[in-house]
Amino acid sequence: MKLKLIYILLTAILFLVLYLMKSQIISLFFSSKEKQSVESIAKKYNSKVENSLKNAFEKTNIDSTDFEMAILAFKKEQILEVVVRKNETENWKLLKMYPFTAFSGKIGPKLKNGDKQVPEGIYQMEYLNPNSKYHLSIKVNYPNAFDEEKAKLDRRTDLGGDIMIHGKSVTIGCIPVGDKNIEEIFILATKTKNKHFPIIIAPHDFRTNKTFPKIEAISWENELYENISKELTNFE
Repeated sequence: MKLKLIYILLTAILFLVLYLMKSQIISLFFSSKEKQSVESIAKKYNSKVENSLKNAFEKTNIDSTDFEMAILAFKKEQILEVVVRKNETENWKLLKMYPFTAFSGKIGPKLKNGDKQVPEGIYQMEYLNPNSKYHLSIKVNYPNAFDEEKAKLDRRTDLGGDIMIHGKSVTIGCIPVGDKNIEEIFILATKTKNKHFPIIIAPHDFRTNKTFPKIEAISWENELYENISKELTNFE
């Protein structure tokens, strides 16, 4: 009789624990948020973004369904520019500027995993993430060949990664621009003709300030900044 009471008590406790933890258990085995695809995100936001960017495209005199794009990001100014052109024979035109909504690290390139630095260099869009924890995100292809070459020179091995342009207003080494703004940039990225478009991240805008920062941790900053500065002349 005593053992039976103990069994009943333990069973009741087990059911109580399971009841109290039901949400955690459900989330462990089932995603509470429906997985999105790039296509489903495009369907969801395309009309909204088309309306919000209508005037911007009209000012550039570029068709919003027939364009190439690039992203220029400036750390000191904490501004991200989206520029567009009809094709590679045409000049780039500024479509819209987006302020960073948060920032981590300081002026200078990313050197290792965990340094909280936003990279600096000439990159490309690697892929679009419609299921980001930060609403939506665009993957930057850091580290690139230049980063890897200089890491080998410096005998650095763990360079870090997962650098994104994303929504929300928090970051550790990425570029957040807020939810509404990342919706616009994400949809543009689904529509552009150059799918792996350029993403240039600079310490500041070398088009208006030709001075190169001095970075004590490295010896090759002038080479890096000369490369970025030269690339930015294509967007003047």
